[in-house]
Amino acid sequence: MAWRWRFCWIPLLLLWSCVPQPAKEPPRESRFERLQPGEWPALQDDMDLALLQPAIEKSLVFYGRIPDDRMFPLGDAQIPASLLKETLALFLEHLNTGRLDPASLSQSFDLYGLRPIPGNGGALVTGYYEPVLDGSLTPDTAFRYPLYSVPPDLVTIEPGSFDPDKFPAGEKWVGRLQDSRVLPYFTRSEIDFSKTLEGANCHLVWLKDPVDAFFLHIQGSGVIRFPDGRLQRVGYAGANGRPYRSVGKLLIDRGLLPPEGVSMQVIRDFIKSHPELQSEILSYNESYVFFRWVDKGPVGSLSVVLTEGRSVAMDARIQPRGALAFLDTSRPRLSPAGDWIGSEPMSRWVLNQDAGGAIKGPGRVDLFCGTGDGAEQWAGRMKYPGKVYFLLKKTMQ
Repeated sequence: MAWRWRFCWIPLLLLWSCVPQPAKEPPRESRFERLQPGEWPALQDDMDLALLQPAIEKSLVFYGRIPDDRMFPLGDAQIPASLLKETLALFLEHLNTGRLDPASLSQSFDLYGLRPIPGNGGALVTGYYEPVLDGSLTPDTAFRYPLYSVPPDLVTIEPGSFDPDKFPAGEKWVGRLQDSRVLPYFTRSEIDFSKTLEGANCHLVWLKDPVDAFFLHIQGSGVIRFPDGRLQRVGYAGANGRPYRSVGKLLIDRGLLPPEGVSMQVIRDFIKSHPELQSEILSYNESYVFFRWVDKGPVGSLSVVLTEGRSVAMDARIQPRGALAFLDTSRPRLSPAGDWIGSEPMSRWVLNQDAGGAIKGPGRVDLFCGTGDGAEQWAGRMKYPGKVYFLLKKTMQ
């Protein structure tokens, strides 16, 4: 990638206006406030605690790769990586001795909850999963819909490296280089329906169905099952920098689906059953994901393997990456056949180990639900209000 910058940094600096502008900073209302011990929730974890320790250790691997003085936001506060790392290490001591009740934890930690925002009672908790899809390394009449690796003309601009006073650290713009100019990268419609990447030599694998490929983009990772039965994972490698737009909301707004009871399965079934509308519906979401082969996975935005039921995606502009949080929400209750039969409470410790194009704002939480059809049934129906709390080691006793 370095060769691109060697020849392009001057036009990139002069032509920032050619690429999409960065997202605005989160509003000041995204403040997390320290709770008094009497305000703490019960912190009763409904999941096997054996999966919590390895999830925490993966965040510690992430913190081990970065400087201790790197700062991460918690609302409008800044938290050093050293404190986040110390929080996890101390929590592991409590976990190993079984001292996870509020009375014990409040002796060593502070708990931060999101300050109520007028008109917003808390978090919105959704789910995502890792699909298993049939694919082929060569196209034919059955396998006709490609997944792409990162195209050779895609460039990433970090404006903060030019003007840190004007642009926040970590802000990235994505575009393409054409005739010494930086332009916005191609949209989903241009890539999938105008075939703008056909000559780019970045085809990774071909799938059977364009709708399955679309939903794989939304999930960000998946397992490819080849005709000989071999399995290989694909993971997120980059994106076109275009904004994410919900096709579910589009279908509801147009009266094509009722606002009640809409799930991922309902949306996908509608699109597949209306081929005359497919290109229009899929093109509405201009965001496009590029993939790479991965040996282990699924891999989140911290470059660590996600843990089913413990890893979540949140907005890294507001919640610290890798941090420990407690999630209090609901989840779908399913019959043995996978049918939705209601909801039930869900509460557990989770780690902020991923990100997503649709996961924006202080109240958005996306829970990784696992791999395959069973995880799809759970993730596709998960959309519940909830509350999220962050734990930090006390800095003064």
